[in-house]
Amino acid sequence: MASGRLILDRGKLMLLKSIMEQIPQELELSNIEFEGPLIVIYVRNRKALVKYPSLAQSIAKKVRKRIVIRVSPDARLSPDEAKKIIIENSPREAGVDPDAIYFDEASGEVIVKAAKPGYIVGRGNVFRNMLLAETGWRVVPLRTTPFETKTLKEITHYLLKQSEYRLEFMRSLGDRVHRDVVYKNNYVRVTALGGFKEVGRSSILVETRESRILLDFGINVGAFNDPNKAYPIIDILRVDELDGVIATHAHLDHVGLIPLLYKYGYRGPVYVTKPTRELMAIMLKDLIEVSRRSSRYLPYGEKDLLTTLTHTITVDYDEVTDVAPDVKLTMYNAGHLLGSGIVHLHIGMGLYNVVYTGDFKYADSRLLSRAHTEFPRVEALIMESTYGASLQEPRPQAEARLIDIVKRVSERKGVTLIPVFAAGRGQEILLVLNQAMKEKQIPEINIYVEGLVNEVTAIHLQYPEYLSKKVKDEIYNGENPFITDHVRVLEGPVARPDIVEDRPSVIIATNGMLNGGPAVEYFKLLAEDPRNAVVFVGYQAEGTLGRMVKDGMKEVPIVVENKVEVIKVALEVESIDGFSGHSDQRELVAYARDINPKPKTIILNHGEPSAIEALATLLRKSKEIRSYAERILTPSNLDSIHLTAQ
Repeated sequence: MASGRLILDRGKLMLLKSIMEQIPQELELSNIEFEGPLIVIYVRNRKALVKYPSLAQSIAKKVRKRIVIRVSPDARLSPDEAKKIIIENSPREAGVDPDAIYFDEASGEVIVKAAKPGYIVGRGNVFRNMLLAETGWRVVPLRTTPFETKTLKEITHYLLKQSEYRLEFMRSLGDRVHRDVVYKNNYVRVTALGGFKEVGRSSILVETRESRILLDFGINVGAFNDPNKAYPIIDILRVDELDGVIATHAHLDHVGLIPLLYKYGYRGPVYVTKPTRELMAIMLKDLIEVSRRSSRYLPYGEKDLLTTLTHTITVDYDEVTDVAPDVKLTMYNAGHLLGSGIVHLHIGMGLYNVVYTGDFKYADSRLLSRAHTEFPRVEALIMESTYGASLQEPRPQAEARLIDIVKRVSERKGVTLIPVFAAGRGQEILLVLNQAMKEKQIPEINIYVEGLVNEVTAIHLQYPEYLSKKVKDEIYNGENPFITDHVRVLEGPVARPDIVEDRPSVIIATNGMLNGGPAVEYFKLLAEDPRNAVVFVGYQAEGTLGRMVKDGMKEVPIVVENKVEVIKVALEVESIDGFSGHSDQRELVAYARDINPKPKTIILNHGEPSAIEALATLLRKSKEIRSYAERILTPSNLDSIHLTAQ
């Protein structure tokens, strides 16, 4: 055991020595800390930092680690002094909110909310570096939005209160992540825990001799009351042996059960992009509240959610992050949802590379750019297959159909109900309808928006850099492409019977599968009037009310105040698959063909058996794909695949 410890110490000492050699003496090095995936260099002479604006990048390039330079606590100005300098020196164009400047004394970071945060960064980080030198505080800019989310405000304050613990946690994690590799002979194995030959409860365990990493840990909301179908197969998990959890995006079938890990004692990290962290917090908090109101059993509570957020670490696209001694993570745009990521795992010193798509869209939309295809190396591709057996109508055609339906229902003085998933679909539908109204393709009518859509829209406005170029440019120019003069944002107590009497109108409400949320309440009010219409613009899982209605049931059961009511369905029912955030069969085949480099193994998941088999057959028939893919696998839950087996 002592010899192993010596190996670990030797590796760290060599790394520290390499870093120290590159730090100018005048910066007065205080100490170097391993904080999670970061290596943080603390210096005392903050004034000298302006001379070395690219020091962190140059060190990172040499040691191939994420480097951050911070000022030692004893060399920082007090928060009051620093706040005064930030406000006085920030350009007026930045629109800094003096009431939204939050200091994290443990990390030495200060969150500064501004209308145009680019101005407090400056070209090449010049202005932010100047503020660091002047105050000793590292500015983290955030964009202000027209309406703030109560959930995120509460979370920000909670995390600031936990800053001391966060620092302790990050340093403890850093010791584990940056230790030297013990075993030179390694292997890579993946085990299907959920979402294989089915949609929902996605989860994959990736194992090596050094580490165990969980990719997603979702819940199947369509089978909520049956743990055998709703939860991933958790029996084989040892949470104390997990090195990390990586969540691809914030939909519940990918993150809905992560807090349960913390209830069971897990205290490791969850890696996500910044928008995914914010969306995940909102979605999980809502799931807890909906479960409580509907008396549905959820095996964790708000305390476990807060513990999850305390241990969440954010990463940016294209940023290489050490998540275990032998595993580096890089997230790339998946085109599915704001902040959704394709996971690239570089395992060992060039041993093996895995790409896990999560949910992805290999086509541009109004909201997002298409999924990323270029990677440093790829040996295995794990690809979702939700629409592996079907084709979606082209996006322009889908938009035209939606516009035609809204126009037709408006002409007969009806109400168009569009149930949406809060994240992604709601924002895209708003973009389409706002543009159609602007171009006089539909009449100028009220568009009511209720549910989580509103909080999620605020997140989209906060992170425009993750959106399509057109939408990003509009937000940077001070426009709000989502909320126009005809959009009515409904918050607080809402008189829904009065809303549905505003004819014609459009109602956009959560949940997208009619299995909870205000959309169900509106559906009950609108269902029996043939002048109205319900338009499904997303996937309807088996067992949900949305699936029943979409499949043509004319009488559907709905629980009202713990009693089952039968609702007659007389309204027009339409379904438009072209808005899906998932790739259709054509796009899935194209992605498997276009990914570069070419994988030797392709594993299909996240699809019903018919979709998986249809896609697998197509891939196997393609001479081009067969020329490099030696294995095309369709595993079931609990199957393990030894990827490095000869």
